[in-house]
Amino acid sequence: MTQYRAPVRDMLFTLRAVGGLDEVAALPGNEEVSDDLIEAIFEEAAKFAGDVLAPLNQPGDKAGCVVKDGVVTTPDGVKSAFAAFCDNGWHAMPASAAWGGQGLPQLVNTPVIEMWTASNLAFSLCQMLTVGAISAIEHHGSATQKAIYLPKMTSGEWTGTMNLTEPQAGSDLAAVRTKAVPEGDHYRITGTKIFITWGEHDVAGNIIHLVLARLPDAPAGVKGISLFVVPKFLVNLDGSLGDRNDLVCASLEHKLGIHASPTAVMSFGEKGGAIGYLVGEANRGLEYMFTMMNHARFNVGLEGVAIAERAMQQAHRYALDRVQGRPLGCEAGKPIAYHPDVKRMLLDMKARVEGLRATAYFTAGRMDVAAKSPDPAIAKKAQALVDLLVPVVKGFSTESSVLIASTGVQVHGGMGFVEETGAAQHYRDARITPIYEGTTGIQANDFVGRKIARDGGAAAKTLIADFRAEVGDHAGLAAALNTFETVVGWIADAHAAHPERTAASAVAALTLAGIVVGACLLEKQARAAKARLDGGDSAVLTGKIAASAYYLAHVLPQVEGLALAITQGHEAINAFDPGAI
Repeated sequence: MTQYRAPVRDMLFTLRAVGGLDEVAALPGNEEVSDDLIEAIFEEAAKFAGDVLAPLNQPGDKAGCVVKDGVVTTPDGVKSAFAAFCDNGWHAMPASAAWGGQGLPQLVNTPVIEMWTASNLAFSLCQMLTVGAISAIEHHGSATQKAIYLPKMTSGEWTGTMNLTEPQAGSDLAAVRTKAVPEGDHYRITGTKIFITWGEHDVAGNIIHLVLARLPDAPAGVKGISLFVVPKFLVNLDGSLGDRNDLVCASLEHKLGIHASPTAVMSFGEKGGAIGYLVGEANRGLEYMFTMMNHARFNVGLEGVAIAERAMQQAHRYALDRVQGRPLGCEAGKPIAYHPDVKRMLLDMKARVEGLRATAYFTAGRMDVAAKSPDPAIAKKAQALVDLLVPVVKGFSTESSVLIASTGVQVHGGMGFVEETGAAQHYRDARITPIYEGTTGIQANDFVGRKIARDGGAAAKTLIADFRAEVGDHAGLAAALNTFETVVGWIADAHAAHPERTAASAVAALTLAGIVVGACLLEKQARAAKARLDGGDSAVLTGKIAASAYYLAHVLPQVEGLALAITQGHEAINAFDPGAI
């Protein structure tokens, strides 16, 4: 089953109810952002996602990418789809107008990116990495580098990657060994990078690699890492392509999922050194790369939302089509969707997806306010909330996507465990997302260490206060916010003296935050839906109310148990000696 239909009405409702669309549209530079424009963009994007990208998803998964003598061939249809994607302006949409993009708010870009990801996760990764590379060069590159690379990367004529880790390094970038030796106006890069998404392919004329490497006199650790632009083909002064650079795809990884996305092992400098150009100042590469990584982390969180949506859609269609047994209280012939436990699974998927989407869109709206608000105090507050929530969007959304996709397999029963239906592909594809761009543990440690403990929980307390003002006398949410505040205080107090305690509790803390934020936003959506029930679009509105009711009854109660695990359960973890068993 390859069908995907973007939930445009749901997306529009969420933008308005919790994303802060009116506030974002009123920001300087967003004067042309109107309901008509947004709806037109979403409708056209939905057509491309559903009619062009989604039909390639299952065949691409089966065929995979092939490498021979360093040349990578993508599955049938991908190259022509990418050309159409670029020709229609979709590749350029998220980028700045200065480089040929549309310069639209993050809040407007976010649902469109969700559509690409839900329809074909493997395909969408190429644009995602390129947009991140554009951001890194735009923020830290020289005027010459921007002029040479950004227009063609924005259009999709060239694509981008980030080359971080190496076989011996994993997530520990302090262990990076790739070398950069100065030679005139450039550097010679030698080393091996692994897990390079879309590191080699046949859909674009050039690939612009951003590579972390060490200069000969660099200090040890992360403080000695620099960032370099290393193009697949060297670029002449007039912008035309020159000689092939000394880099090659040594192999492609054989993966659990996303088979149509080529994940390359890249070898630099087998014939004397690949030519690279320093970005910004020496030894500040990790700092610069975080510009790209923070962008990527939000979008990987959005991947979690998207693949969960896709799995939910497929499970829902299957459950309404499959007849098996006689559901309690129903006449014979009713589909399995009416069995109480299948209803539970479908509603659980829907409620969780909508909670994740609401959190992502809320965060996207704060990104726009932080970037463009003329009031420094408002911008500062918005940025603090973005910093707090990005690890939640990334970590909680991706972990939830695995759960939701697994539930989708369960709804299919035995047919979900075979590849024929496609439900298993969503589960396999989802599994990479909690690992990409920093594992859930890394996101959780960032959340408790940098985003809570560093400022004494100030940003978290601001978020809690804002939600508390909105939920009023809702007993369940008020209690959950109180618990969240208690946990924030415990982290702030415990982290400096006992970081091993907060580290052991970090994932539970991130999960608790994800549940509470999602619950508050879903309840806000439900209130908006109830106020509009007489105004039409009852399917979306009643769905919002049902999703919130389920979430508050079945998901929110987990908060009390998580709080106990956070504040006390660390003892069981830290007392455990893995080597003693």
